[in-house]
Amino acid sequence: MEMDWDNFLWPYTEAVNELKVKFRALRQSFLTKGEHSPIEFVVGRVKTVDSIKEKMTRRVISPDVIETDMQDIAGIRIVCQFVDDIYKVVDLIHDRQDMEVLEERDYVQNAKPSGYRSYHMVISYTVYLPDGAKKLLAEIQVRTLAMNFWATVEHTLNYKYQGSYPDDISKRLKSTAETAYKLDEEMSLIKDEVQEAQKIFTKNKGKEKL
Repeated sequence: MEMDWDNFLWPYTEAVNELKVKFRALRQSFLTKGEHSPIEFVVGRVKTVDSIKEKMTRRVISPDVIETDMQDIAGIRIVCQFVDDIYKVVDLIHDRQDMEVLEERDYVQNAKPSGYRSYHMVISYTVYLPDGAKKLLAEIQVRTLAMNFWATVEHTLNYKYQGSYPDDISKRLKSTAETAYKLDEEMSLIKDEVQEAQKIFTKNKGKEKL
């Protein structure tokens, strides 16, 4: 029997919308206090039906266990300026009472063979529906701007090559991933100066003479 995908997915849409609002509010709370925010921006998405079906086939997941076996139907991406910020965000998520961390994988310090770096967390999050509370799984990816740029390009290329990259493309991807991480390391060395400049900019924003 064909699943009622609209009815199945809308709680995930609600979860993504709520999580985006909460993390964006967290970012604003730092800025309002004149502090550096470890969160630069937040985006989210719900997997498409085609993507879910493809993963069900590839991973041999039956419809009755989708909610427990497919952890990334709801996805949140938190992008940071510095590598240190990633771990600050991870700690902030652990400290929250409105979500529970179930799994986490550190691909920042332990990059995938492709060069991919990011911090992945699987959380349990409760949405409140007309017929009661419902716990859902959501995946949170936390990465720097440089990591996000690389991952976005790699994701685009994957549509063409379906993960089977020619050797030269694979080598270039891994090389550029290391270059991106080197950039993160270099930027971390001037982190204090960057954050001080941001405070000055924020303080003076809107005070320019017309």
